[in-house]
Amino acid sequence: MKRWVQFACFLLPLALGQAQSTPPAGWRLVWSDEFNGPANAPPDAAKWTYDLGNNNGWGNRELENYTKDPANAHTDGKGSLVIHAEPIKSDTPIAAGAPAYTSARIKTQGLFSIGPVSRVEARVKVPAGTGMWPAFWMLGSTFNNRNWPQAGEIDIMESIGREPTMNHGSLHGPGYSGGKPMTAIYTLPGGRKFADDFHLFAIEWTPTEVKFFVDDVAYNTVHSTDIPAGTQWVYDQPFFLLLNLAVGGNFAGPVGLETVFPKEMLVDYVRVYTKAAQ
Repeated sequence: MKRWVQFACFLLPLALGQAQSTPPAGWRLVWSDEFNGPANAPPDAAKWTYDLGNNNGWGNRELENYTKDPANAHTDGKGSLVIHAEPIKSDTPIAAGAPAYTSARIKTQGLFSIGPVSRVEARVKVPAGTGMWPAFWMLGSTFNNRNWPQAGEIDIMESIGREPTMNHGSLHGPGYSGGKPMTAIYTLPGGRKFADDFHLFAIEWTPTEVKFFVDDVAYNTVHSTDIPAGTQWVYDQPFFLLLNLAVGGNFAGPVGLETVFPKEMLVDYVRVYTKAAQ
């Protein structure tokens, strides 16, 4: 979850927002969460754990405090995960820059990781509103809160509220991170907005390349030979998965006056595949 854009690609999707009901050709399902729990149940503890707190804005001046309260992350009883952000209730004014919202950030760290060759996908409906920052992403399994970006990061979906038609797909590694990732933008055609419907966000990943998709349209491929000279390719190792809804921060910008809370990110499913036997 870091930032700015180096180049962009715009393509028409074959099936806008269409759910993938069977494994894509050539792939075998190895892990998934369909989020079919009862209403208001927390995420499956065998599959997900949590990042908690504000951690000094998570390096991005974010304004949310992450909790493990089911109010902030729960299944809806209809087949989706809900990540719910709302203002912190306080009898006193909250200081500028202090956490002002609660939300959730769930992850598979210590429970599940996957390396290349793989396909990782999630079907997500993002919230509208300036200052909202939903993400579906991955961190290298060696990540220990001190070794970023050396551990590597893959941002499969980042769709910030002030850019409602756009998705950012990015790699952050040693020598190309923060404001200078390897990144591209997919823009929905016809002025459509990501918050209006579910969309399928995915990568297909080998030891030497990462290919980014929205609604099964491939819009960018980063090869190991594309990274800046003298830097390191770190995507030949296992990564774990994360889902979160951030509020504010350097990338998303301030919360707009038009942004009415609560806000919710809905996740229909997360699925991970490896190459099927030939």
